Amino acid sequence: MNELSHPLLHGLATGQNAHASFSGPGLVLPAAGTATPQARQRGLQVAWARHQDEVREAQRLRYSVFAGEMGARLASPVPGHDIDLFDDYCEHLLVRDVATEQVVGTYRVLTPAQAKRVGGTYTDMAFDLTRLRSLRSRMVELGRSCVHADHRQGAVILALWGALAEFMARNQLDTMVGCASVPMQHKGLPSGHAAAALWRELRQTHLASIEYHVLPRLSLPVDQLLDETTDVEPPALIKGYLRLGARVLGAPSWDPDFNTADLPMMMRMADLPQRYRHHFLGA
Repeated sequence: MNELSHPLLHGLATGQNAHASFSGPGLVLPAAGTATPQARQRGLQVAWARHQDEVREAQRLRYSVFAGEMGARLASPVPGHDIDLFDDYCEHLLVRDVATEQVVGTYRVLTPAQAKRVGGTYTDMAFDLTRLRSLRSRMVELGRSCVHADHRQGAVILALWGALAEFMARNQLDTMVGCASVPMQHKGLPSGHAAAALWRELRQTHLASIEYHVLPRLSLPVDQLLDETTDVEPPALIKGYLRLGARVLGAPSWDPDFNTADLPMMMRMADLPQRYRHHFLGA
């Protein structure tokens, strides 16, 4: 689940790792360099960042994808890196290509304890999450997900998801939230129309129950953009989340810095289909 960039954060990010988690209070992380048999067969290694240099590798990949490919406007204290205030409070999950030792996939994870320390989640900047307050004690935020352009055949994202599922189970956490981004220009469609059409479809099929609905702080004007003739295929990452049992929590917000519309999404471990539970957890 990707997140928003917010102008209030740009002046706050220090890049000096003043509060870096690297296995925060009470967390149980697998040994460094662990990987599922499926990942090893594909020449991948999965690990949680243990020091600042590894976090920097993830931040360089994020910059390459978000700024280099998507054209995001990123204000960063370190050139060529995507850095914000929340990085210092997050655990960073990395997938490496064993042959090149290059980081080719990443997520960052903000745990409940660290969310309290920083004063909230990044998703709070984009949405009013009041209705999720009862979930926060066992809720993590996923964000800044990206995969290197040469490794987008599915193996990397499956390796990431497997490690995330294990992390959730080991630490008795049950809910994941975050923002799933839809480019404002999508397969040649005019700005915003793809996101509005996708919201129209998903609110009919994958909308969470009303007690979990959230409100965007900067709304995408979906009513002005809806076109009943537009049929949009969800981006691959969103399709993957939906297969894992994710639900959309409400209408999209607009992120002008990343030039994306962002759908608030929630995945609960209890909703993980049995086939994926067996694949990721052996349960």
